Amino acid sequence: MKRISNLYLGFVFIILLSLSLSMLFFLKESQKDKLQALSRHVLDDFQKDLAYENADLLTFSLALSEDGALKNALLNDDEEMAYEILSAISKRFKEYTPLQTLRLQLFDNDFFIFAQSWGNASVGMPMWWFRDDLEKLKQNKHPKVGIETGRRLTFKATIPIKSGKAYIGYLEVIQFVDEFAKKLRQRGIELFALMDIKYLEQASLMKEFPFLNGYIIANKNFNKKLELKAKAINWKRLERRGYLYKDKILYLLEPMYNGDHEEIGKYLLILPSHTVTHYSHNYQDISIFTRLRDKDIYKVVQLWENPSGSYRNIKDKNLVEWFGKLNDEDKKMLLEETKKRLSLYTKDELIDVILENKHKEKKVGIVK
Repeated sequence: MKRISNLYLGFVFIILLSLSLSMLFFLKESQKDKLQALSRHVLDDFQKDLAYENADLLTFSLALSEDGALKNALLNDDEEMAYEILSAISKRFKEYTPLQTLRLQLFDNDFFIFAQSWGNASVGMPMWWFRDDLEKLKQNKHPKVGIETGRRLTFKATIPIKSGKAYIGYLEVIQFVDEFAKKLRQRGIELFALMDIKYLEQASLMKEFPFLNGYIIANKNFNKKLELKAKAINWKRLERRGYLYKDKILYLLEPMYNGDHEEIGKYLLILPSHTVTHYSHNYQDISIFTRLRDKDIYKVVQLWENPSGSYRNIKDKNLVEWFGKLNDEDKKMLLEETKKRLSLYTKDELIDVILENKHKEKKVGIVK
C-alpha cells in the first residue's frame, strides 16, 4: 500500500513538474513574441522617421538651389558673395529653428569647394578625393540625399545647380547626426550612430571619437551611462536577433545605409525601461518618434517616394511651397523664378496644384 502511495505521489509530482515547465516555456515564448513585435514596430517607425528626415532635408535643399543670388555668385566667380549668402541663411536657421548644426556649402562643377557657411578656410579644397559618393552625382546629375561618410558622418543633400540648361555647380546642405539623436532623445530613445572603422581614414574630424564594439560612435551627444551598459551586453546575440532585452532595457540594432544603399555602419537604439513600458502601451497606433498616427507617417513616406504630386517636377513643388515660408528679402530673389516656372503650366495643371489632385482626374473650374 505504501509503495502504491509513493508511486502515486511520484506520478503527481511528475505531472505538476511538467505543467510548471510547460507554463514557464510558454511564458518565455510569449515574452519573446512580444519583444519581437515591439522591436519590429520600433524599427519600422525608425525607418519612417529616417525617410521623413531625408525628405525634409531634400525639400529645403531643392528650394535653396533655385536662389538667384547663389547662381549669380557662381556665374560671377564671387566666392565672398556666396559665403555671405550661405552664412546669412545658416544664421537665420540657428536663430529661428531648433537646427543648430545646419551647414551649407557650394561646389564648382569639378567638386572643389566654392563657399561654406561656416567660413572660407577650405575654399579651393577638392572634395572628390575623400567623397566617393560625389562621382556618381557628377555623372547622372540627380539630386541625392542620405547619411554619408566624410570628415564627419552627417546627413547630406547634394543638389546640382543649373542656369538655363547649363550646370554651374552643386549645393550641399549638411545636418549633423546629433540633431537626429536629439529628436529621438526627446521621445525617450537613445541613439548611437555607429560608423564602420574602414571610413576612419577619411574621417579626419573623428580621429578621437570613442569606439563601441569595433564601430566609431559618430554622434557626440550619446548617453555615456548607456554606453557602459551597451559594452557589457552580448553583441553576438544582438547582431543575430537584431534585438536584446536585458535589465529592463531594450537594445535594437539596424543597418545604416548611405544614399547609394551601401551599408556603412549600424544604428543602435536603446530604450530605457520607462520608454519600453510607455511604448508597449502605445505602439499600436501612435509613433513615439513623430507623434503622428501611422497613416499620417505613411503619407509622408509616400510623398518621399513620389514627391512632385500635381507639379511637373519636384523643383517646382519645393519652390512654391518654400516661397511662402521665406522672409521678404529671400522672396524678392525667388519671385521671378517662381513666376517663370508657373507661367509654363496650363490652366488645368494649375487647378490640379490648387486642389492637390492628380493630373488624370477630371478638372472643374476656371483660372483667370
